[in-house]
Amino acid sequence: MVLFGLQGIRRLSFSIKILNNYCNSVRYLSTSRILQCQTDVQRKRVTLIPGDGVGPELMTSVKDVFSAIGVPVDFEEIYVSEVQTGLKANADVVIESCQRNKVCLKGIIASPIHFDGGLLMTLNMKIRKALDLFANVVHIKSMEGIKTRHNNLDIVIIRESIEGEYSALEHESVPGVIESLKIVTKTNSQRIARFAFDYAVQHGRKKVTAVHKANIMKLSDGLFLEQCTNIAKSYPTIKFESMIIDNTCMQLVSRPQQFDVMVMPNLYGNIVDNLAAGLVGGAGVVPGESHSTDIAVFEPGARHSFAESAGKNQANPTAILMCAANMLEHLGLDQYARIIKTALCKVVASGKHRTNDVGGYTTKTDFTKAVIKNLAF
Repeated sequence: MVLFGLQGIRRLSFSIKILNNYCNSVRYLSTSRILQCQTDVQRKRVTLIPGDGVGPELMTSVKDVFSAIGVPVDFEEIYVSEVQTGLKANADVVIESCQRNKVCLKGIIASPIHFDGGLLMTLNMKIRKALDLFANVVHIKSMEGIKTRHNNLDIVIIRESIEGEYSALEHESVPGVIESLKIVTKTNSQRIARFAFDYAVQHGRKKVTAVHKANIMKLSDGLFLEQCTNIAKSYPTIKFESMIIDNTCMQLVSRPQQFDVMVMPNLYGNIVDNLAAGLVGGAGVVPGESHSTDIAVFEPGARHSFAESAGKNQANPTAILMCAANMLEHLGLDQYARIIKTALCKVVASGKHRTNDVGGYTTKTDFTKAVIKNLAF
């Protein structure tokens, strides 16, 4: 009897341990939400900027998905715009919120094309400069279920994003002659190069390609290339090469598989990441993020607000949901991120729920519902 009692206690103890482990890793799905075994997860506060065009609609998809699995994130929502009447573009409010929360989920803020006087610096530029968001990262990755000319692409484009041609230093020297200054510094060139190589090491990448136009802009792009070359010497396990920007564009559309991590100045990066987005399905499927030393902003990688589709329930939530999942990983909420990415990739791979931009007729609402239906622990 004593032996039986000890065995029983051991079995009971083992069963309780298994049950506790199960509760730590599994959530139970009800008709309204997923109930959590643990309720002591510390909630995170994140700045949310819906942006212009379809941005507010896409953020609704994020909120619905987060709600479905009880993601412990509270949003501090701020509406700002330079193109919508009634929404005053106040960069200070956004900057203060991001500095306080350290993490932001951001839609696309459209910048007006025409200049009507005042400051040349756009709202996006003000935010990047004030927060020192020097590194923009766009992940170009093929997704099963989206038919494209090139398959199995996995490219990371890293863009220096606070200087270069985006200096807002333009003036009319004499009537009919405009001068625009391109700023390239040794410090920021070193910083973005080191960021690119560190990224390559941390993510198991094998090669970094520096993109430039040093054959023409011998001083500015020459300085950028020189610093990339110097930094590369500190990373002997990472292959380094350089490529002129015009050749880069041709190589991207003809043989993109040759690229791994790419690092480049501001303007080139803005063009190249949009070009590359077209290789894997377009702006609706490519996530991006920007980093300072202590702040991270997650936003779609290809900057199109799709104002023409606003209010039509046509937007593709893939990019913003991927951004949101990447944000959760940054916050240490890896389990929630994995659940969202798995469900999202499953929906896209099925081919049954395609939004207009990738050749289908599924509405944004139905796509979001499909993702929620596939959420599973």
